[in-house]
Amino acid sequence: MALALAGAGLLAAIPAIGQEAPESLLPEGFGDPVTAPPPPPPSQRPADTARPSEPLTVPVSPLVEAEEGEEDDEEALIGFAMPSAPVRPLGSVGPLHDVDGGLGQGAFGAADGAALSQMMRRLDAPLPSRWASILLRRTLLSNVPAPSGVSAPDWIAERAWLLLRMGEADSARLLVQSADVSQYSPKLFQVAMQTSLALGDPAGLCPLVEPASATSRETGWILARAMCAALSGEPGTASAAIEDARRTRLGGRRSIDLLLAEKVVGAGVDGRRSVTIEWDGVEQLTTWRYGLATATNVEIPARLFQTAGRQVAGWRARASMLPDGDRIATGRRAAVLGVLSGAALVDLYGAVLDRMDPADSAGTPPLALREAYAGEDVDARLAALRDIWGDSDDGVERYANLILTARAAARVPVDPDYVADTPSLIGAMFTAGFDRGASRWSSAVEDAEEGDAWALLAVGSPRPGVTVSAARAESYATSVDSLKGQFLVAGLAGLGRLSGEEASALAGELEFDLARGSKWSTLLERAVEARQPGTVVLLAALGMQTVDWRYVPPAHLYRIVSALRRVGLEPEARMIAAEALTRV
Repeated sequence: MALALAGAGLLAAIPAIGQEAPESLLPEGFGDPVTAPPPPPPSQRPADTARPSEPLTVPVSPLVEAEEGEEDDEEALIGFAMPSAPVRPLGSVGPLHDVDGGLGQGAFGAADGAALSQMMRRLDAPLPSRWASILLRRTLLSNVPAPSGVSAPDWIAERAWLLLRMGEADSARLLVQSADVSQYSPKLFQVAMQTSLALGDPAGLCPLVEPASATSRETGWILARAMCAALSGEPGTASAAIEDARRTRLGGRRSIDLLLAEKVVGAGVDGRRSVTIEWDGVEQLTTWRYGLATATNVEIPARLFQTAGRQVAGWRARASMLPDGDRIATGRRAAVLGVLSGAALVDLYGAVLDRMDPADSAGTPPLALREAYAGEDVDARLAALRDIWGDSDDGVERYANLILTARAAARVPVDPDYVADTPSLIGAMFTAGFDRGASRWSSAVEDAEEGDAWALLAVGSPRPGVTVSAARAESYATSVDSLKGQFLVAGLAGLGRLSGEEASALAGELEFDLARGSKWSTLLERAVEARQPGTVVLLAALGMQTVDWRYVPPAHLYRIVSALRRVGLEPEARMIAAEALTRV
């Protein structure tokens, strides 16, 4: 049965659970998106992140220099002109095919494109769940055709715009560059501008300036023309465009947004403008300000990052000029969001350590991490792991430490002497999808007093190697934080590891209702029945729109896990259920 999503009904169906819609990061007058302000296939072992497609490298033949006296007029050169490449029609777009971890051509089935676009625009991102974000990225990058009711360029724009709000600037660029500029819609031009700004890459706007200016007179494109002229060695054209924007669009003022554009102009070929950026009086960090300041290596005050969304941490993680301290802090936040993999975070720490003077590295986190991975024996490595895990009260920091140590945890041999460390060892392995490695500990924790490790294995293992029963679930759920107990029951029920009768009875004891329905849950069930995994993932994301796992209703977790399992995404469902227990 095809899933029909009515626009008005969808608005009422989207659950609101504690987070207001984010404000646009664009400055006033710089053009928001038209309608709103603002990845491996299912298997027994989900990978840490989606594998990007290998970049296509096209060899270029060297030009042969003309011999002395050879004609170099226009007629002679015509023979060497490269033919223009044909523009490929926009059919299915996305770098992730089935073999790369994409969800397949039928990910959205016959769902209405306008309703899907509305869902994407309405989704408050980033999500509280790292694994849900990784799955959503895979979904948005999947090679799929545009559904009926939305044009192919606008379908690309909606997906890329959501990726940007998730902190996934590199992934957004993969999508916007999948279309030829001649195929862009006004909406795709707008999202492409914001993508280049999020990447701190104003030069990325240059191929877009002329065609975008033909459809838009937004101030941003006028200033982009100036910046691109400067980068091309045309300072006169650049100055004229700057003055045009100042007089006609900015009331003669040299605002911070204009000054940042002038800073880029001054950095161009033959640039003669010397511009000093002062942030006094600036109260909001916008995409424009972030992108141009990043491109020109202008330091942004820490207070302004507090005015922007969490997605900026994902953007900053790719910035090349950050000081090492900021690079580590930003990388950790990006890893928790799902933007950086655990392996990438470890590489970041390693690069910072390599730049350190050995005399200054003692007692630093990068050196502790090296010891956790390369200590002389298991006891030394485990001692380093314990130091890294620590006892922080900050849930984000705790989870970042687990991500950082996933591979090191997987190297610790099963030993009853280490049972006290199993919640952290298993939790760390699950951040990277090492479910089989974590399952090795089943026999060690089966009869142990430590209940958290049992609970993680009960929901996270491909096949439970520990005893899963209503009695044991009740014993655990009533001995821990109430929300953690509810999440355990919700996860087990969603995975089908408790019977419906057992799950309902336990939920009643823990004071929540698994059976309670809503318009959102009805839409989710229809998407499952229609076998639309892409639509299921979008609706699952809509079911956890909040900044913190503690505000995700347990009944939502149950429905999300159940729906993902039934459309072939059971490994991801398990990792989300395990993450819920780890994060609260």
